[in-house]
Amino acid sequence: MIDQLWMIPLGFVAGILGSMIGLGGGIIVVPVLTFFGFSPTLAASNSLFAAFSNAIGSTVSYSRQKRIEYSLGLKLGLLSIPGTVVGAYLSSDVTPAIFKILFGLVLISSAIYIYLRKKIETKEKNLTKQMFVFVVAASFFAGIISSFFGVGGGIIFVPLMVVGIGMTMKKAAPTSQFILLFASLSGIIVHSVLGHPDFIQAGLLSVGAFGGGIVGARLSLDIKERYLQILVSTIIIIAAIKLFFDSASENLFLIGI
Repeated sequence: MIDQLWMIPLGFVAGILGSMIGLGGGIIVVPVLTFFGFSPTLAASNSLFAAFSNAIGSTVSYSRQKRIEYSLGLKLGLLSIPGTVVGAYLSSDVTPAIFKILFGLVLISSAIYIYLRKKIETKEKNLTKQMFVFVVAASFFAGIISSFFGVGGGIIFVPLMVVGIGMTMKKAAPTSQFILLFASLSGIIVHSVLGHPDFIQAGLLSVGAFGGGIVGARLSLDIKERYLQILVSTIIIIAAIKLFFDSASENLFLIGI
């Protein structure tokens, strides 16, 4: 266990960034675990524990700041649950090479969103029937992404609330953390039933992520967001490139080149 204590600071750093941008710390945790040779299912399932712990810490802090839309968050969270079940089962069969390519694409999408997030805020909109159907479908898809990759689903929920519903970023990121309570917990349950996580590793990540969630929520009030955008986007893009490179190397090895 001693040689795994590095997972506590990893969870803490990921928790801070995940809380501040509302995407969950999985976009940091999963690439790092993958680089250390963790299988896709182990990395994703362990990360979900950290995402859940991070969401608890963040939600506690954001609730005190009165920045969470509970009614909307509850609805989106519950709508994501069926998707998390599908995602957990799908992750059982994915190969490491394919997982790295897919997760690299998720990271690139996350980096683009983080960098442009200030430019996509819109005015509040009425939820039409067409948009309601889209929200339901997007929530289901976010559940799949959450459980399959172990990232919590914030990459879908935050843009959905900002662009689709017209919520301000000030409330979208905190509400996303509240939603992740449901998405990550349901994913944890299914992954655990399937025997995917290492509970000691998941526990260490969770300890760090909980503290990071509290710190990140507080820092979100004061830190200059532009600097955070550049830093996080750069880290994520580097991680994505590394994932693509590793996947290509594994495929070449398999075909004997």
